[in-house]
Amino acid sequence: MIRIQIRVERWVRTAGVLGAIVLLAAGTLAAQTTSPSSLRYGSGYFDIPTAGVLPHMGIAGTYSGFGVSLDRRIETDPATGRSIRYGGEFRKWMSDASVGIGLFDRVELGVSLQSFSDSNNGGTMAGGFGQVAILQPERMGIGLAAGGRFVTSPTYDAVDPNADFQPPRLGFPDSRVRAEYQGPVDDVNTTFSPYAVTTAYLPGLDVGILPRYDVTVTLGYGLGQFRDTNDLTWYSFVGAKGWFGGGGVHVGVGQDKVLHLLGEWNGFDVNAGAQLDYGGVRVGAYVLGANYLENVTEYRSMKFGVLGSVAFCPAAGALCKPRLLERARPDTVVVTVQGPPARPDTVLVTREVAPPLPTGSPANICLATGEEVQILITAQSDTLVGPQRVSTRSLRPGVVFAGTYGAGREWFTQDQAVRFENRNYNKFGQEAILRCAEITRVGEHQGVPLFAPRDAQRPFQTLYVPARPGIWQPYQFGVGRTR
Repeated sequence: MIRIQIRVERWVRTAGVLGAIVLLAAGTLAAQTTSPSSLRYGSGYFDIPTAGVLPHMGIAGTYSGFGVSLDRRIETDPATGRSIRYGGEFRKWMSDASVGIGLFDRVELGVSLQSFSDSNNGGTMAGGFGQVAILQPERMGIGLAAGGRFVTSPTYDAVDPNADFQPPRLGFPDSRVRAEYQGPVDDVNTTFSPYAVTTAYLPGLDVGILPRYDVTVTLGYGLGQFRDTNDLTWYSFVGAKGWFGGGGVHVGVGQDKVLHLLGEWNGFDVNAGAQLDYGGVRVGAYVLGANYLENVTEYRSMKFGVLGSVAFCPAAGALCKPRLLERARPDTVVVTVQGPPARPDTVLVTREVAPPLPTGSPANICLATGEEVQILITAQSDTLVGPQRVSTRSLRPGVVFAGTYGAGREWFTQDQAVRFENRNYNKFGQEAILRCAEITRVGEHQGVPLFAPRDAQRPFQTLYVPARPGIWQPYQFGVGRTR
């Protein structure tokens, strides 16, 4: 009874620390990049977490399963002389299910169901998971998160109704995790597994023959199922003492489609596979224990499985679309003068005396590229551009400012909503003149870049669309469409 009370108090203290982290981080973080679905614990790789979380109010339901089929055999442990039976007990298909929800683009919470049996064969194993993103990767390149996983203990009334059995790392109930442990019995505690994890988010190389892709590298440390079964020789041939890591290549294979190629080390096993996110519907195939060439036990064996997941964003009324890191575009200013080509058979010999440059009042305009350039405005309200201060009237229609603008596009002139990060933004207010120092690029809509106030945090309340060079149209979330 005393042992149980101490363990509960330890869980309460840990939960209090995680709750404090949530409150401290709530006002400072922005949305993460898209993460694939783990087998039973929300966003992550297969069996390890990453620093990413679901978007605000995003809901993801996941089913995963793998097959185990081993031949029964008995060996003698040379250290103890005890007979150990391997295989035969779990020759079936193992299934897991989970549902997670994102809050404020910073927190992910969820529940899981891993086993549903009678009390003599493990009982019901259900649990929950939670994670808070402390650092957001889109601005820093590094994501940092802390979280925990909880799974109820299995029960074996036919073996010992009073024994405190522990859940194994593969999700199904197994009485041997506690019964075969060689050390002190209190050293095994896998019901609660707190952890900290960091993920580096790196944009891929910009090479013409390669599709757009990102790379993630993850490293973390955890207790519980990440550490507390290292001394079980039949459970793993080696343990990392709580450390885990992995990496992924996330390839854009079309609009709203991302292929995740993943590999991980969960502290015991090497797991690898692929997952395709088709506009919020995710399907995948994987192999667990790829480092085991011989099937020794249910844990030390190679297992193949499949995964299916659906991520829905109610605020947008649609599935959660996958996305890669936003790429910065080079700042360029292009002024093109169109005119008749010179005749190849004509030789011109001229002597030119440069006229004095025209004058005007300087003014700065912010282009759709995010660069601010200077122009001159004459007393006749003419605009002069370039080092020679050429009049735009004399250049029309051949003058082109760098960047893509909304003017003339159907969705802009028809006052249609702008779709960005699963939210609808409508025109609001009059066109404005903004300085580039006040805004920053956050994405694009049908080829036209989108900007937000530089100090604003996701989810944005206001977006700015470049209507014409130097002229910006505000769009706001939560307002109705007006004409």
